[in-house]
Amino acid sequence: MARTLKENGLSMEALGQDLGLDYYPLYFEEVPESFMMEIAVYGLPVRMPHWSFGVRYIYQLVQHRMGNSRLYEVVYPGNPGRAYLTKGNSLAENTLVVAHVLGHADFSKNNALFRRSQEEVGYRIVEQAAAHAQRITSAIEEYGEEKVEGVLDAALALEAHVDTFKGMRRNLQEKPANTSVKLNDAFRDRYRDLPGEQLAESDAESQQSGADTSFSQEQDLLWFIANHAPELEGWERDIFLAVREESFYFYPVFACQIMNEGWACHWHAKLLREADFLSDGDYLDAIKTHSDVVRPHAAGGNVSLAANPYHLGFCIWEKIIEEQGMDRAFEIRAEDDDCSFIRNYLTEEIAAELDLFQYVARSDGTVEVVDNGIEELRESILATKFNFGVPVVMIDRIDVDGTLHLVHDHKTDGRGLDLRRTEKVLEYVQRVWRRKVTMDTVDAKGAPRSLCIAT
Repeated sequence: MARTLKENGLSMEALGQDLGLDYYPLYFEEVPESFMMEIAVYGLPVRMPHWSFGVRYIYQLVQHRMGNSRLYEVVYPGNPGRAYLTKGNSLAENTLVVAHVLGHADFSKNNALFRRSQEEVGYRIVEQAAAHAQRITSAIEEYGEEKVEGVLDAALALEAHVDTFKGMRRNLQEKPANTSVKLNDAFRDRYRDLPGEQLAESDAESQQSGADTSFSQEQDLLWFIANHAPELEGWERDIFLAVREESFYFYPVFACQIMNEGWACHWHAKLLREADFLSDGDYLDAIKTHSDVVRPHAAGGNVSLAANPYHLGFCIWEKIIEEQGMDRAFEIRAEDDDCSFIRNYLTEEIAAELDLFQYVARSDGTVEVVDNGIEELRESILATKFNFGVPVVMIDRIDVDGTLHLVHDHKTDGRGLDLRRTEKVLEYVQRVWRRKVTMDTVDAKGAPRSLCIAT
């Protein structure tokens, strides 16, 4: 008698636990392909409504119909964890997906970065995001779609500009003891609370004359604007903090993608090999799917300018387990993120086996392969991993008239900005800051640029 997916799933869970996997309870659900597309684009089953998700959906749909992408599963770490499987997949494919999800669940429970994120954000992000969406829907009903969309434009444009090192739960500094200047302006009342402010009565005259006052630079733009924008209303602040909370949830998914996907691929392959309850036909079908998942983006005489994170992570984990054993692999799974994983375990031998190379794209469209050694190759792979993949932009200072000055740390960042897109983001910021906003940066060619968006 043919086995069901539920039976295979229960057997896979028992096998995984026998082999050392440790994870929170998991809920599996088979859903239509259209729903899988939606949650993959939105990031969560229910999320705040915004036009940008529709743009992403159209792009994903086009890629899917061109045969450039296929969704097997979407996993949400937590306690319990949730996994969505495509209903149209075969039994063998979804059996592999269940095994793959068990690897993800083990990783997210035991990895230090995931654990810290879930302790800060909470273990029920699906329900929390649904609550965020409901509050925003209520705000739309009360304040109108245009106003709410304007705030969402700004918050989502800055969604990756958080400071994960300082953490999600931060306290506002208490007012300095020597602050006694009586200011009636709504902005200045809040301005007194800014980090590093030590205003005395003797400073009042210089304030009113327009002198600048500096404080420690702040990289968490969502947190700063939510707490210090001079005229931000409560419902607007709530939107900024909701977006920030979800960003902290997604950060370890981004920062550990190569490790996490490689770990899940190792475990689905291992579990399939050990699964004596599978028929030979189901095993062969599942292994074919495994080959599709972990194959490089190009093979044979073709060349790809991007590494498949599933393939790269899987190959590194296989080498670690072969040379250092499973116990050491469990330790690495708990301790590392992609940066330390690639720097410590992507060896010259693995790079040669995978035909990895570093290249430079020229302005005329040509590509030049360069050979700068393994250290440079590692940093090239990790280049998009720094700072959540976005430019390093910080609050530099605020003038007493409320002008907000941003600065792009291009020396650390190592890149210039697309000025047209940057100006658009600054327009979004100005709408919620409601005073002039400036930014010092460099353009794509490295030339200094100062941007200004006035009221």
